[in-house]
Amino acid sequence: MKSAEQAAERTSPSELKTSAVRSYCRGTVPLTAKLEPWITNFCHGTALPALVQKYGSPLNLLNTEPFQRNVTALYDIAQSRDLDFDVYFARKANKCLAFVETAKTLGCGVDTASLEELQQVLQSQVPAEKIICTAAIKSEELLRLCIVSGTTIAIDNLDELMQTAILAGELNQRAAVAIRLSGFQHQGTKLPSRFGFDIEEIVPLLQDLQSESCNSLQHLNLSGIHFHLDGYSQVQRISAIQQLLPLIDELRAREFPIRFLDIGGGFPMCYLESKTEWETFWQTQRRALLGEHIPLTYRNHGLGLASVEGTLTGKPNCYPYYQNLVQADWFGEILSSASEAGTIADSLRTRNIQLRCEPGRSILDGCGFTVARVEFRKLQTNGDWLIGVSMNRTQCRTSSDDFLIDPLLIPILERSPLPRTPAGISGYLVGAYCTESELLSLRKLLFPHGVAIGDFIVFPNTAGYFMHFLESRSHQFPLARNVIFDAETNQCECDAIDA
Repeated sequence: MKSAEQAAERTSPSELKTSAVRSYCRGTVPLTAKLEPWITNFCHGTALPALVQKYGSPLNLLNTEPFQRNVTALYDIAQSRDLDFDVYFARKANKCLAFVETAKTLGCGVDTASLEELQQVLQSQVPAEKIICTAAIKSEELLRLCIVSGTTIAIDNLDELMQTAILAGELNQRAAVAIRLSGFQHQGTKLPSRFGFDIEEIVPLLQDLQSESCNSLQHLNLSGIHFHLDGYSQVQRISAIQQLLPLIDELRAREFPIRFLDIGGGFPMCYLESKTEWETFWQTQRRALLGEHIPLTYRNHGLGLASVEGTLTGKPNCYPYYQNLVQADWFGEILSSASEAGTIADSLRTRNIQLRCEPGRSILDGCGFTVARVEFRKLQTNGDWLIGVSMNRTQCRTSSDDFLIDPLLIPILERSPLPRTPAGISGYLVGAYCTESELLSLRKLLFPHGVAIGDFIVFPNTAGYFMHFLESRSHQFPLARNVIFDAETNQCECDAIDA
């Protein structure tokens, strides 16, 4: 048997540093975060307290280097198949302008979802041909700006189509548009969506609008087909692409100059180190809801599941934090899937059509974390501790029930004004909103070395949606500042969005 000393000798300084950072907080059933080295270095170093002191709690710290790596990996996959391809960063996933600037530098595009997003991207001098607007609600002002600037509009419904045509006529310009489609057949079922025209209805509709008596499309340049599927299913996207290839042929035959197919976002990513931990968590959570295990969550919250007369109903309302085919590899398998006489990549290449996508979360993997200061510790009568943290739940939350990643606790370096809690306590992180439900994480957490006022709680890998998707200024709390770390200069400065 090898000695502990021999094992330690084989452990790199980076691994030792990561292990130390993780040692102060974990879930009662752990969900260990994947950590980028730059995040580990910040948590292990001395710069974080000064940054929180300067910019306030909570603070979002970001780095564009992983963004560049993640985007480049997608281009490399497409290039290996000799495919005309472009990435459009889904800006709604993170508001920081540093990522817009990085996208521009990389030569990729930006997907905008509001008038303000589009205005800021245009002000950043991203070329209009590298911008698409996919806003769920498009005001007249937004449509006008798209038309005037030359931004492509992803058209969702007939009202939007007709309003765009009317405005383009008034402006005497041709609007660049892509028709958004849905209603794809998959394994004998039509995939439901609130977005887009039904694929079975689009040709008759366009044919009517193209007729001489109507001629509603004369000011529209219909150059693309667009879709966005909910969830992260690879096979559903393959089905959608396979159904759109003959549609593209038919539209081109009817003199619509379709030159690109946009498959939207939903590229999966993995937040966790261990598949086993992920599976164990859900197995244990189900047992807890059935009364067979102590609760893992605050007041035995089901996270989408519920026990009804001893039977579990519902489904998890959380992101699938562990996935084992992600990002560029997931995308590559779509391109290599069978289609017609070859692969999907072959079918696209034969048609001389550009493939586009609009990832957000997945290309922000590793790009940021959120840090906040501990302000109080409170022992409940049931033995649980409440750890009060200077932030609110909207500052690290999406529309799902919880953030299922173990936070990190960074102990205060100087003496705390009050003693640390006892070692080995367990409890919950609570936030600043004055409601009973104001938990930053619903999972019960263990603190092997206790907690002190002034310690920092770090939520890792929050750049994709968690920081900004739901953030709120209720109670007049200021929004978190966004600070960009430049690895080349080792300097930090506020993102221009906070100027």
